Amino acid sequence: MGWSGNTSRVPRARHPLIHALTNLRGNGRACVYTEPMWGLSMALVLPYASVYMLALGLDDKQIGLLASVSMLSQMVSGLVSGAITDKFGRRLTTAVSDFIAFVIPAMIWAFAQNFWWFLIAATINGVWQVSQNSWDCLLVEDVPRSTIPKVYSLVKIAADLSALFAPIAALLVSQFGLVFAVRLLYVNASFVMLAKLLLLYRFSTETRMGRIRKEQTKGVSLRSALAGYPQVVRLIVASKGTLFALLISAIYSAVWLVNSTFWQVVVNKRLGVPDALLPFFPMVRSLLSLLLFFTVIHWLTHGSRLRSSTIAGLVVYLAGQLLLVSIPAADEATGLTYLMLAVCLLLDAFGTGVLFMLSESLVALHVDATERSRVMAIQRTLVMLVSAPFGWISGWLSDMNRTWPFLLTSTLLVIGIIAAGRFWVTTHAPTEHEEELLPG
Repeated sequence: MGWSGNTSRVPRARHPLIHALTNLRGNGRACVYTEPMWGLSMALVLPYASVYMLALGLDDKQIGLLASVSMLSQMVSGLVSGAITDKFGRRLTTAVSDFIAFVIPAMIWAFAQNFWWFLIAATINGVWQVSQNSWDCLLVEDVPRSTIPKVYSLVKIAADLSALFAPIAALLVSQFGLVFAVRLLYVNASFVMLAKLLLLYRFSTETRMGRIRKEQTKGVSLRSALAGYPQVVRLIVASKGTLFALLISAIYSAVWLVNSTFWQVVVNKRLGVPDALLPFFPMVRSLLSLLLFFTVIHWLTHGSRLRSSTIAGLVVYLAGQLLLVSIPAADEATGLTYLMLAVCLLLDAFGTGVLFMLSESLVALHVDATERSRVMAIQRTLVMLVSAPFGWISGWLSDMNRTWPFLLTSTLLVIGIIAAGRFWVTTHAPTEHEEELLPG
């Protein structure tokens, strides 16, 4: 055919993640679009959680013990989460368990006076594993299978964007002091999380599989539903892909537990970084992660490069942990300290960005679609069971030397690198139903 004379410009292709974000519909949109509210709630206070405990008289061992107690509570909650999610539906379960796991404990933390207040709050907070299961099902069950990695990338990006609110916490701490400011932040977290769960409930609907499972479990007691777990365990054991995904998830979970508990402690107490600057570190890490998601991480995790991406994420994360250990101790942070911490943040941003998305995606890609909630419940329980001791162990190590918990995480990451190199399992082909959902 000859030239038609049409001089209109060809529309410029949008970034795949932008395309995925703007084309989300239904529950995927409701889950992703409300996720930034995390940044106005719990994310504001997390950089101060451990030093807040220290300020109220707790020691490193007690902080580590609380991390392990939280993991054990999560393990129990994770075990029953599949049965609860199937029986009451993804939508209702998410709303109720979010209220129990975040709204109530945030108020307890706000008025905490000693170790026992933190112990009660940590135990209740473990219920968030129920909502994590139901929320994951709500997020991905009606989403095309090929879009799942992009959806989890968007969730991570939403969490990273929430770090933009970190200066609010820094301003409060500088104006009112650490303890009073953190109490205010916990009260705020309670109310914002309440608003978040109400908005998600309002703009979501029960998933297709959720309606099927609710109908199948109608009249079935939770005890009877739990009795079916041995069959689910056999499904997991029979799937090499699910077992491998469990291993990567367990390693990531243990490393994340140690870092989220003791990273701010080593930076504040060993490297001399002032209290008011602590929230800026997760903010910078999140912004770097956001930048990397739209560039390097998206390129690495596109298509069939998931194995090399996993190894790259583990190696870079390992480099960040080792660099943190090598920073010289100081009573007051120096320019060299901040420079080395900046490199640590860059390496951590890449490592956590890749491993968060892949640890979630690998499980979602390998899981049996008809048993998603119960398989993920068992998966989370096993991950918590493996991860739980590392809170207490890292607290014990930190009490002796505040760099030693990160030597522990480095060892775990080396194990992950070896496992990904030798035992990688390619994700299974889509089922007939999943093929129907794939874009043409």
